[in-house]
This record gives sequence, structure tokens and C-alpha cells, in this order.
Amino acid sequence: MIHQLARYRRQWETAMKATGAMTASLQTPDVPSRLTEVTGFGSNPGDLRMLTYVPETLAPSPALVVVLHGCTQTAAGYDHGAGWSDLADRYGFILLYAEQQEANNPKRCFNWFRIGDTERHRGEAASIVEMVEHALRQHGADRSRVFVTGLSAGGAMTSTMLATYPEVFASGAIVAGLPYRCATSVPEAFECMFQGRTRPAQEWGDLVRSASPHRGPWPKVSVWHGSADATVKPMNAGEIIKQWTDVHGVTPEPAYSETVNGYPRRVWTDASGAEIIEEYIITGMAHGTPLAIGNDENSYGAAGPFLLDVGIPSSFQIARFWGLTEGPELQASPQNAAEAMSHPPTVETRQQPLETAQTGSEKPTSHRSDIGETIAKALRAAGLMR
Repeated sequence: MIHQLARYRRQWETAMKATGAMTASLQTPDVPSRLTEVTGFGSNPGDLRMLTYVPETLAPSPALVVVLHGCTQTAAGYDHGAGWSDLADRYGFILLYAEQQEANNPKRCFNWFRIGDTERHRGEAASIVEMVEHALRQHGADRSRVFVTGLSAGGAMTSTMLATYPEVFASGAIVAGLPYRCATSVPEAFECMFQGRTRPAQEWGDLVRSASPHRGPWPKVSVWHGSADATVKPMNAGEIIKQWTDVHGVTPEPAYSETVNGYPRRVWTDASGAEIIEEYIITGMAHGTPLAIGNDENSYGAAGPFLLDVGIPSSFQIARFWGLTEGPELQASPQNAAEAMSHPPTVETRQQPLETAQTGSEKPTSHRSDIGETIAKALRAAGLMR
């Protein structure tokens, strides 16, 4: 155990060193924030920040998309990189970002491995649902179209939200994440990330079924992972698929496979033939969110650490899987807008400028430091820290 913890700690430190530049870059003025902080949304037992982006033009009865950043990231930085606010402009849905605070986790990871934050009506999971309820009331969003996605620790917390509040979310997208209840402690978290943990499908499914009194229908699930991910072992994608195929009661084998932007996509369908689970394994990609930066009209975001330009726009593909791209476009995509500016039409057209919201004031510093103490205790017990 001591040897394993030492190895996992070295791997974690290596990964965190790689994010040092990202931590600084995401806080520079070069990364604009389009998000507005919202306070007073509830009791906030997880002590998270709530930020939103509401496009100038909303679709009728708009959808609500919850986005959860990865470790060391900020909500504004992840939005800039993954391009979700540009998609919101184009299709008229509302964005809600939950943001972790360093007082809760030194690396700003969501605490997906901590029981007090991953159970229904407790901790960070409860805070996120309070944010959802506030946004639904504030903006008149469609309760039947609430979605959640996240990267890495945010992906693992996405698994938590789908399991603990399946009646709230129509669908979720887990990017470089882990199955629900893969870990309930710091040592188990390292094991799940760097080694992986396998269980029979029914055991994974039982963990979801026992997380709430809900008995269906269940959220649709989109799973994304890089085949060369050294931070969260790629086998976790397969374990997530096992968990949710069992919950949905479908066969382990996909209904069909196809190639999208050069990468394999596997799809599971229900009895009516509707897609309910999809999986993308991005060949050769490391740990991060897949992007396509280029001239394609569906290209969004900006490349950076853990935001990887591999030629497939995951944010757009996820939005399409959720059905968000089926309605009329309310604003041109960034690429189409650029083309329109370089070739202006001869007739007058109405412009829809992108509204840039200023970030609200900081919340008072949290006094929750138990997660840092938990990590320190675990490392001290293993002889890795004085």
C-alpha cells in the first residue's frame, strides 16, 4: 500500500506540474470571462460558486446546461476553452457553471471521492442542484431539458449528479471521468485514476440505483476519453459504460458503431431505437477535452492544457447528442460570423453582438479545509509526508 501510494503521489504531482502554467494562464486578462456570479441561490452546503451565462437571445423554453471544470481550472477558463458560451449564443440555451474553491480542495478539484459531497442532499452535489433550481426559476428554463457535463474531476462529479439526481437531468456527458462511487477515499481515488477499478456491470448499476429513490426513466449518457490518458486510465470509460448499460437494461454490446471526424463512436439504443448511450474513444489523445480548432462551422473553443485540438468538437457533438442543435440557429457560429464580416452582404442585416458579462464580486473565503487535512492524513499514514 505504501509503495502504491508513493507511486500514485508521484503521478499526481507530475500531472499537477503540467497544470501549473494552466493555472496562471486561465487567470490572465487574455482569457475573457463571459460569466456572471450568482449568490444567495440556496444553503450551499458544498460551498461552491455559481456562475451563469444567459445569451442575449434565448430559445423558447430554453434548455439549461450545467458545466463542471477540471482540477486547477476555473469556470471562466473552461468556458473559454471548451466554447460552451458560443454554443449557447448559437442555440439559445442557458449555461450554469459550478466552480470549486481552493478552501474546499487545494487543486480546485470537485470532491468526487468524498462521501459527504457525493450523496443526495449533501455537500457539493446538493449545492449544484440548488443552483439548478435557482436557474430554472430565475430564467424560466425547461425542467425537462437540464443537462450536465464535466472534465476529469468535473466528469466524475457529472457521474455523481446523474446518479444522485437522475430525475433532474435529461442527459449527461462524462469527459475523461470515472464511474459513480469508484472511490470513497483519497487512496481509492488515486487507485481509480491511475490503475482503474473493475466491477461487474450489475454492481456498478446497483451503486446508481441505491443513490436515489428514482426508478426511471434514466438520463442518457455520453462518454468521452482519450486512449493515451495517463491521468485517468482509459479503462474507466469502459466501466462507465458497464454502469449505465446495466442501469438502462441494455446489452453490453452496442447497437452500432460509426466513425465521426476520424474517431470511433459506439452507440447503445433503447427498445424504440433511440440513442441513449454513446462512447467516443479518441485515439492517441491524452487527458483533456477534445476540440477542433479550425475553419469548420462547428469548431468551438481554444486549445490549451487539458483542452486538446484533436480534430473533433466534443462540445458541439455533445450538444447534438442532447438534441440542442435541432432547433433554429439564433446566432451564427463563430466561423460563419467571421466569414460574414469578411464578406458583408449588400442588404442590411440585424447584428446580434456577443454580450460580455462582468464577473461578480468574490464570495467570502470559505473555512472548509477538511479535504486538505484528509489528503495530508492519508499521505502521513503512508509515510509520504511529515
